[in-house]
Amino acid sequence: MTGVAVTGLGLVTAAGIGTEATWEGVCRGESAAARNPALEGLPVDISCTVPGFSAREHVGRRSSLMHDRFVQLSLTAAREAVADAGLDPAGWDGARVGVVVGCGLGGVATWEEQHRRMLEQGPEAVSSLLVPMLVPNMVAGHLAMDLGATGPNFVTATACASGATAIGSALHLLRSGACDVVVAGGGEAGVSPLMVTGFARMGALSRRLDEPSAASRPFDAGRDGFVIGEGSGMLVLERTADARARGARVRASVAGYGASADAHHMTSPDPGGAGVLRALRAALADAGAVPGEVDHVNAHGTSTPLNDVAEAAVLRKLLGDGVAVTSAKGVLGHSLGAAGAIEAALTVLTVERGTVPPTANLERLDPRIELDVVAGAPRRTRTEVAVSNSSGFGGQNAVLVVTAA
Repeated sequence: MTGVAVTGLGLVTAAGIGTEATWEGVCRGESAAARNPALEGLPVDISCTVPGFSAREHVGRRSSLMHDRFVQLSLTAAREAVADAGLDPAGWDGARVGVVVGCGLGGVATWEEQHRRMLEQGPEAVSSLLVPMLVPNMVAGHLAMDLGATGPNFVTATACASGATAIGSALHLLRSGACDVVVAGGGEAGVSPLMVTGFARMGALSRRLDEPSAASRPFDAGRDGFVIGEGSGMLVLERTADARARGARVRASVAGYGASADAHHMTSPDPGGAGVLRALRAALADAGAVPGEVDHVNAHGTSTPLNDVAEAAVLRKLLGDGVAVTSAKGVLGHSLGAAGAIEAALTVLTVERGTVPPTANLERLDPRIELDVVAGAPRRTRTEVAVSNSSGFGGQNAVLVVTAA
């Protein structure tokens, strides 16, 4: 099968607003995790949030009042990606432009606030905008309205694999001829008291509360859970021939996609990694690549005890121990439904720039993880074929193969 060109990137993360700010942050390898006053008094009060984000400044007064934060972050990233691609929505055929966005939670902050109002002030205090601000599909709908994109429009919800699933779906839309351009990615703003408490109650979050910047530590022997984050990553995808015909810069190619289900447990990964292995093999086959050609893996790498070991075993089994591996979650935390898209964008940058960012807080590699995990500083290395790996609760796996342009 043929891959598609990545012509635009947009990122809004805990490392900063914009692609360059995020790239510089992950290459510095300094965690963005910090105490969050909005979480004070909860079992876990640390998170990775987007610094200095003003909805009114970035998406306008109307959006700041009418859209939940997950939509605001996604609009910001999508506008950057479209501008980066050199496309003008005023001049494109909107019927040939699709929007696919991954989102696991939707407007949870809106839900919590409006529920509080109802309990304290009664039903009349609940906003008439509650439902459209809450439901996850509205992120794709609002992007379409903002960009004048009237082609296929939907949201994928595969938990923490949602963003990667969206990009894989976009690949299929372009290959099938249903679209000429697809804006695809993920957006999530799940740092809310109820969500953080829920994740904490199930034992998924790090309890290193006295040292927040060291809490997220993928593949480290001392890891004890993830740090919840937020953000958005968006890619503009086009058929390569179309992109080159209009003189666009092709940053890299999304060459393959594979998906699978563990069918094992609602939250724990299959300890043998069979589902991830199937998705990885399917993605490589879709890209026309073989395991020996893979130079780099941007791993799911959540910093949880079970996930990191299971994922590492799969990577070692199929790819060996000579592939440069990293996880961005040491810096950015885990942005849930947006994570796969953010990490796919970072994989594109690694392929384009020949630099693998380090895995933050990796001080002592877990002896069960027999991989070449990049740590300490960025590694300059030529990357022709890379993998971005994502998994979610429910055992849903999504793998993307990114290749040099």
